[in-house]
Amino acid sequence: MSVLVLGGAGYIGSHAVYQLIDQGESVVIVDNTETGHEGSVHPQAAFYKGDMRSFEFLDSVFEKESIESVIHFAASSLVGESMENPLKYFDNNVYGTQVLLQAMVKHDVKKIVFSSTAATYGEPKSVPITEKMPTVPTSTYGETKLTMEKMMKWTEQAHGIRFVSLRYFNVAGARQGAEIGEDHRPESHLVPIILQTALGQRPYITVFGDDYDTPDGTCIRDYVHVEDLISAHLLALSYLRADGQSDIFNLGSSQGFSVNQMIDTARAVTGKEIPTKIGPRRAGDPSTLIASSDKAKQVLGWNPTRTSVTQIIEDAWAWHSANPTGYEKEV
Repeated sequence: MSVLVLGGAGYIGSHAVYQLIDQGESVVIVDNTETGHEGSVHPQAAFYKGDMRSFEFLDSVFEKESIESVIHFAASSLVGESMENPLKYFDNNVYGTQVLLQAMVKHDVKKIVFSSTAATYGEPKSVPITEKMPTVPTSTYGETKLTMEKMMKWTEQAHGIRFVSLRYFNVAGARQGAEIGEDHRPESHLVPIILQTALGQRPYITVFGDDYDTPDGTCIRDYVHVEDLISAHLLALSYLRADGQSDIFNLGSSQGFSVNQMIDTARAVTGKEIPTKIGPRRAGDPSTLIASSDKAKQVLGWNPTRTSVTQIIEDAWAWHSANPTGYEKEV
């Protein structure tokens, strides 16, 4: 029996595939490689390149493979793009999940771990954010992820598919052996942008706003190491296999670091200058986002071990410095 990983050629999905195979699991990957990279696909995984919105394609994968459970990472995830092109996000994220659930119903697959987002909460009234706080998304991206969660809830009532939804914030770092890492085109995540600046691929990094109500005026965010994040997905899968009930968990470090703190840490790790410029605030950027992960620790037994931002940046730097052009080969 195999675990189907949708989006398994992407940054977070590829780390999930590697950890699953480390644990002796048989893995099937489905990815259209729009944002993923075939270079990140584990050689021992069965890889099907295609679009999950095609029922015929997805149905053929379920027909060929003996799939026992699903981990779902496949989604468009850029907040800004989601506001400019909301229909793309509903089509890819919501309709794609609908097709996936239809295939799971047809093939009697009853367990799914879902990669959700703290964007489902919108602008929190207080931090740290707990699972009991209201979900009022302020972006199309957050709205589509919340809609995907609701779709799973109603599908469970009708068809008995149990799910765990994991809502997380800023994921960073890379696999310790530097076999795989973070490579988006275009890059929009803070840590790789900082490290591209350290590599001289950007002249400077823009800090969006230095007048927030925080100790140094820059936004504070919660960073979780990708390897810790994936360990929670595997624990969630074990929880469902042990007949755990459908549930939602936040995943974070329960501590916040400002943009300036992240840049200063990267300067210390890389020994590079990393120039900065101050830009205007971005619309909809809250000053502070920090998650409470108490529930995941209590219920799933999650115990993140790579929680220091120094460790996160060291692991990311090991991959970026060894792969300065990412998964693209230098011409």
